[in-house]
Amino acid sequence: MQSFVRVICAIPRVGVAGVGSNTLATLELMREADKQEAQVVVFPELGLSSYTARDLFASRVLQDAVVTALGNLVRETKQLRPLYFVGLPLRTPHGLYNVAAVLQSGRLLGIVPKSFLPNYREFEERRWFRPGTEVGPGQTLSLLGAAVPFGTDLLFAAQEAPDLIVGAEICEDFWVQQPPSIAQVSAGATLVCNLSASNALVGKGDLRKMLCASLSDRGKCAYAFVAAGPTESTTDLLYDAHATIYENGHLLAESTRYSRDPQLLAADIDLDQLLHERNVTNTFGDCAQHERKPFRALPFQTRWPATLRRTVQPHPFVPKDPSTLAARCREVFDIQTHALATRLERVGANANLVLGLSGGLDSTHAALVCAAALDVLKRPRSALHCLTMPGFGSSSQTQENAAELARSIGCTFRRISVSDLSRETLTALGHPTGAASLEELLALVRKQPELADVTFENVQARLRTLLLMSVANSIGGLVVGTGDLSEKALGWSTYAGDQISMYDVNAGVPKTLIQFLIRWVANERVSHWAQTNVDALRKVLFAILDTPISPELLPPDESGQIAQLTEAKLGPYELHDFFLFHTLRHGRKPSVTLRLGEIAFEGHYDRASLRKHFELFLRRFFTQQFKRSCTPDGPKVGMVALSPRSDWRMPSDAEVQAWLDDLDRS
Repeated sequence: MQSFVRVICAIPRVGVAGVGSNTLATLELMREADKQEAQVVVFPELGLSSYTARDLFASRVLQDAVVTALGNLVRETKQLRPLYFVGLPLRTPHGLYNVAAVLQSGRLLGIVPKSFLPNYREFEERRWFRPGTEVGPGQTLSLLGAAVPFGTDLLFAAQEAPDLIVGAEICEDFWVQQPPSIAQVSAGATLVCNLSASNALVGKGDLRKMLCASLSDRGKCAYAFVAAGPTESTTDLLYDAHATIYENGHLLAESTRYSRDPQLLAADIDLDQLLHERNVTNTFGDCAQHERKPFRALPFQTRWPATLRRTVQPHPFVPKDPSTLAARCREVFDIQTHALATRLERVGANANLVLGLSGGLDSTHAALVCAAALDVLKRPRSALHCLTMPGFGSSSQTQENAAELARSIGCTFRRISVSDLSRETLTALGHPTGAASLEELLALVRKQPELADVTFENVQARLRTLLLMSVANSIGGLVVGTGDLSEKALGWSTYAGDQISMYDVNAGVPKTLIQFLIRWVANERVSHWAQTNVDALRKVLFAILDTPISPELLPPDESGQIAQLTEAKLGPYELHDFFLFHTLRHGRKPSVTLRLGEIAFEGHYDRASLRKHFELFLRRFFTQQFKRSCTPDGPKVGMVALSPRSDWRMPSDAEVQAWLDDLDRS
């Protein structure tokens, strides 16, 4: 897949000043990385000589040996395709430098010196080396019989992949307040390699990861960091073989620390994602202009790996790690709770909340948020007025769940049927079902399903909204919407029906996360709630979690079971949330998203099913924008949001064809 670049951090065993054995160990990992279809490979700082050679760096014997070793590596890599970054001490006419040599396919492309030399606490690099900051732009160095570009103004640009631009810095460079990588990413680098030694200290591993995450997040880039291993000298320090690969603030891969065996740490970085982040974050471009520095772009050739070495999560909105998921649920719930509490506070001291409670997932979660918001404001739960409004398709199961949920929370509860109101409206419209009694209507629709058209369905939804708004007017209330992010993306709502509310508390929460939020509240939060029948609430919450997703607008079957299943019509929400995430969060082409979907859902959906559901998603996403364009206020909780006021400003009459054409090319 040509939007992904394979990066490998290589950690060989080294001997102190053992240039010959170090070269062989380096070459062995170079060859193995080539077999693994790496495109960029990064070795540790001063790896050919060892970082801990100390005053041996001043020896001409060592200096000559590493140049000979570098020449051997250049010759031995003629048939190898990756771009290699190798660390060594290099003698120049002006002194000794700690450098990264960059080579590929038998060519030495450039030499990048370390900019900042630590000379504090355990470090003493200025004793041996000169700082790269003194090397002026445009310099070359005579090395191995050629003039080689030398300096901190070098970037390496892939000819076959214009978006793959690689920069390098060395260890201490990324610990200073103005790392060289800032200028590199501002000049277009999408990958920064850090050749490091970095001795082990208590807590230092976490600090390295924090810095790598921060640099990759702020730089909208990938960052590959590789430190020396424990076979360096242990006279006063130990080195821990710590390597990480980050992408836009997220950890993709991490080495086994303190391993004494050679390691290759590989990850495929996503260029499309990085470029999308840069495009949508205008301040990145502003800062890039402010930090402008001239660089030389040195071309290299690359190839694309045949497979993808990257985990593609099928549920990107739901963290796989249980502790991370719990923390995510807590934060989302708190955002929703305090957003609603603030809005209710602004409406007025005696304002009430009005909620349509169907017994389904979305309204259940909204009810939990409402209860928590009233608790925050120290208001009685009776200020939450829940209405269940059964219609033609409401099952006894969901009605019972709604009533029990309201009782367990301790809110005010009312039941107002919309069946007769809907039938009367249909009669007034001259609809074929309208003249019958309620029992006759249900029997007729079961016999002739085609009569249950969009008018039949939407009358119920709009009457429910009319009732909610009218109750709110009568008690001085705020109607709380229940529609979630997934429904908004698909336009799965009735315009001027459940599409309308006074505050849309679930607007930022995708369907695949809702059930985990409810489960988290049941397991972690309700035991601390007052005004609550805890055992009864937990029981009904788990019953609701087991209920199929349905708008319940069509009559139940003869046995009373839900006849209208949302996912049977729309397709699985897990797929739509996957498509939504990759389309909006990363701006991916449909062809790439479909391929990622094949990997993520392998064994669950075939390509034809994925494509069918993706086409439906794209068509609905474009055609249903008019509903989102006038959506009520609601809190953003994650990076993907569809508010027309803040996150997604799309014309309602935009055409989808270009996206469908790209999907056809997949």
